[in-house]
Amino acid sequence: MEIKKIMVVGAGIMGSGIAQVCVEHGFATVLTDVKEEYARKGKENAAHFLERKVQKQRMTEADKEKTLALLETAEGYKKGADADLVIEAATENAEVKKQIFRDLDETCKADAILASNTSTISISMLAGNTKRPCKVAGMHFFVPAPVMKLVEVTPGLLTEAETVDILMEFARQIGKEPVKAPDTSAFLVNRLLDPMWNEAMYLVMEGNRPEDIDKAMRLGANHPMGPLELADYAGLDIVLAVMEQMQRDLGDKYKPCPLLRQMVQAGLLGRKTKRGFYDYSKL
Repeated sequence: MEIKKIMVVGAGIMGSGIAQVCVEHGFATVLTDVKEEYARKGKENAAHFLERKVQKQRMTEADKEKTLALLETAEGYKKGADADLVIEAATENAEVKKQIFRDLDETCKADAILASNTSTISISMLAGNTKRPCKVAGMHFFVPAPVMKLVEVTPGLLTEAETVDILMEFARQIGKEPVKAPDTSAFLVNRLLDPMWNEAMYLVMEGNRPEDIDKAMRLGANHPMGPLELADYAGLDIVLAVMEQMQRDLGDKYKPCPLLRQMVQAGLLGRKTKRGFYDYSKL
């Protein structure tokens, strides 16, 4: 199977970033959301990051325009019904994702592969909401998607080996390094990353400054970004949802820090609300 057209469902930070990666590597892509205006905002985000490449002389203006021409926006799934690959990047909510997969299964062509960017939710469960479980898998990108090299490819219980092979090869085609991950909550990276996030938040609760915690991990563990800065970037509501799912699946070892829950309740979600562990209002 040759992948020629892609549909990305969900135009937030992850969805717009995934769409940007796809069009930068020459794939016609439809970016869709529940409202056209959300999808257009996602395309604007992609255009913003491409413009920064132009300013840094890593891309010409002509190449930027050519790349953006490959990116369509839409409300709903009809414009991407003929896509060869659909990558779902909606909110980290199992019920929402199950409904999306039911709708995609009804709308998309029979041989299309349906992939989820989920970081915790069971691929086998999502596949069970379709009539094509052999063509459903996880394809988990990392934030920011245009920069981070890793993609976790996760087969469900009934996923065909051919589907996994196609997704592994597609990841390489868009400049990523794929690894095969197990269909367990949090897969590989977040199984390790989320406890670090949680511990960093407990350190803040104990009176330590976020700046000191992040600096310690950048310089002491050679991390390019501190855990709290990364959590702000990912969205603290998403981080909380992931941890809650991990707690349900794996036990209280992964119980979210109370401070995280309080911040989400207060609407302090990180970069997307201009305030999380840091203040982004001047960016």
